[in-house]
Amino acid sequence: MAKIYYVGDWAVLTGPVFAETPFYYSHKGLDIFNYGIWLKNALESTGDHTVESVPSWDFYNKLGPGDYESILSDYDVIIFSDVDAKLFQLAPSFFDREKFGNKPLTFPDRIRLSIEALKSGTHFMFLGGWYSFTGEMGKGGWGRTRIREMLPVDCMQVEDLIESTEGYSLVGTDHQFTPDVTTCPPILGYNKTVPKPGAQVILEFQETGDPALALMQIGSGRSLAFMSDPAPHWGLNFIYWDKYAKFWLKCIDMLFD
Repeated sequence: MAKIYYVGDWAVLTGPVFAETPFYYSHKGLDIFNYGIWLKNALESTGDHTVESVPSWDFYNKLGPGDYESILSDYDVIIFSDVDAKLFQLAPSFFDREKFGNKPLTFPDRIRLSIEALKSGTHFMFLGGWYSFTGEMGKGGWGRTRIREMLPVDCMQVEDLIESTEGYSLVGTDHQFTPDVTTCPPILGYNKTVPKPGAQVILEFQETGDPALALMQIGSGRSLAFMSDPAPHWGLNFIYWDKYAKFWLKCIDMLFD
């Protein structure tokens, strides 16, 4: 049984915005969407795993010194999906002017802690999206930080979004992977990456040959990368695939096999 900590795939929608005068405007709505619910439900579907689903803003705002260290020691698998590098590099207290000058403001480096945990046996999954890998206009930023040391793939130096309204198909390589991905519906986009030497490329996108699913042993831990989204929008067909849960359960199994 794996205990899983899943960061990302939440969103807040504000609006619509109404302007009834040149001087004032009003927001007329606020919705919070948990787009991670499909992956969470899939991983918990057999009762073998438990998942804590955390919005990226909680990961950024609510973890004080020592909290992330406890998570890394308490959980077997850490998932990051649509989570930009700034969430690791910055801390809210850096922007609290009342704390300026009292003492030097520094905090434990979450990327360093993650690398050390991976090498010590904690497993990680890195999933795609507009804020993953290099991301839209470079906003993901994984490749410009030491997160790159944790990935089984290399990130692009420029925006890496590959998208099509017709979608892309998954295809297996020489590695055995079940379920049969030929029945998977079109995936509407992904992050373009290049496999690292020593990584196993398990699935590719048929139309381009780019890696879709890759796995690599790093120290005592394993790192798995899926270059598309487990949730809408890229995954808006994927989440309704009848083998969606089996797909993700297999990914967890590969971390421990």
